[in-house]
Amino acid sequence: MKRRVVVTGTGTVSPLGHDTETLWENIKHGNSGIKRLTSEGFKEINTQIAGYIEDFQGEMYLNSKEMRRYDLFIQYAYAAAVQAINESRVNLEKIDKDRAGVYIGSGAGGLTTMLDNYQTMLNKGAKRVSPFMLPASITNMASGLTAIKTGFKGPSFSPASACATSNHAIGEAYHNIAHGYSDVMLAGGTEATITPFYFAGFSKMRAMSTYNDDPEKASQPFNRDRDGFVMSEGAGVLLLEEYEHAKRRGAEILGEIIGYGSTTDAYHITDPAPHGAQKAMQLAIERANIQPEDVDYINAHGTSTPTGDVSETKAIKDTFGNHAYKLKVSSTKSMTGHLFGAAGGVESIITLKSMNENIFPPTINLHNPDPDCDLDYVPNEAVEGNINIGLSNGFGFGGHNAVLCFKKWNE
Repeated sequence: MKRRVVVTGTGTVSPLGHDTETLWENIKHGNSGIKRLTSEGFKEINTQIAGYIEDFQGEMYLNSKEMRRYDLFIQYAYAAAVQAINESRVNLEKIDKDRAGVYIGSGAGGLTTMLDNYQTMLNKGAKRVSPFMLPASITNMASGLTAIKTGFKGPSFSPASACATSNHAIGEAYHNIAHGYSDVMLAGGTEATITPFYFAGFSKMRAMSTYNDDPEKASQPFNRDRDGFVMSEGAGVLLLEEYEHAKRRGAEILGEIIGYGSTTDAYHITDPAPHGAQKAMQLAIERANIQPEDVDYINAHGTSTPTGDVSETKAIKDTFGNHAYKLKVSSTKSMTGHLFGAAGGVESIITLKSMNENIFPPTINLHNPDPDCDLDYVPNEAVEGNINIGLSNGFGFGGHNAVLCFKKWNE
């Protein structure tokens, strides 16, 4: 028999705030975190907007030496993890750290550190490359440093499945606790991808929006005029606990994970296939032991790409049938932009806040709906209503699909 898994803490660093409450206040009021890039390095690139982090106070979490040593994606992850621990009020000295683990993933890892050191090697020679370059940039160090700083000695790894990374991390952490291997897990994703190099690559793919003159309106999921996603950065981390473990210490429970579905399209390196997303949602629902009609809300992957939004809409219809038109579906990427490997962590937090406050967050910039996207996407303004069960969708390049099913805590 599977053990119950609950969420007792959340933490985030995002373009809409460096903590959960600030993020949520901006989300429910429909505010955008997308801004114009000012660095000279982006001047020759077609896309010059992003959801980038400003005024990150890393010194709240790390000393000056650590901040110099570790790439921002690691710093964001650890900051979000500390917030999750603090919100959970778990006493790290009183838990069995052999049964506490860390699953924090990243799609890209330490891009800035790698690029800076590569440039140093070209300009000054190989001997000038930093001895800290590798541990400061490899993807697993988000989990690694967090485990070192917390003392968590249970399972630790860092999935990398593009935009599905966080959902995979949280889903696998849920499995780990549900099957009895751990009692506490920090899980989520982190990303620091705002570099001209990454922008150049996505620009050549024509995947990103070029609404440079009106950044806040650039991310337009499900809108007829959408022209691509908006890149963002940050981290989102949840603290998961086995229910009895949380209950014994009197923890405040923020929600329960009751299902998780993971599939692969096996179709194309970048284009989505609706059958993969549909199957992942179906599995999450089946494994939660609920019916499709029990789902009230979906935090959609909704990236604002021409093909992706249509594909996800079709997948939702295939999964839910007529109930698809009774669901509330919103893409909060319309406000945060697309945080890649961190997206699912941030969006899981938003889903939990939505359930606890009975507010369906909006999809902003939805003024001219695509006729092929004909569901209720909560256009432009938040709507009040009871949310008992919600899904959070994550679909990534390579055909990776991961869907989480959350239930409001009513006990």
